Parts: sequence; C-alpha cells; structure tokens
Amino acid sequence: MTDSYFGTNLKELRLEKGLGQVQLAEKLGVSKGVISLWENGKRDPTLHYLIIIADFFEISIDSLVGYIPKFN
Repeated sequence: MTDSYFGTNLKELRLEKGLGQVQLAEKLGVSKGVISLWENGKRDPTLHYLIIIADFFEISIDSLVGYIPKFN
C-alpha cells in the first residue's frame, strides 16, 4: 500500500475534520510520529488500524486505501 494514495487521503480526511496530527494521533491511540509516517507513505497501518481509521472517518477501508474492484 505504500503508494501515496492512503497517506494523501488520510491527510485530507484529517484536515477536513480540522484536526492536527497530534489530535488525530490521540483519537486513534497512536503517536504523532506514526501519523506522520502514514501520511508520508513511509509506513503502512496494520489491518487493526485501518479498521479504526475507517471507523473514525466513517468510510470504508476500500475508500480509505483507494481500492477500486476490477470485475471481468
């Protein structure tokens, strides 16, 4: 997932809610550094955190990571 979609999307979602990295980190139970790593595409969240993040922003994991199913 280390393309930039997740990180860019996370940052946009955070800013839409008017949150700083520290505030989002507190709400998700991680450090500010982890938020920074995620937003900059240097680390990927675990499935556990993908679920927490998607739930917090009230979106699907697919939307969060930019997955578009390809049906044949």
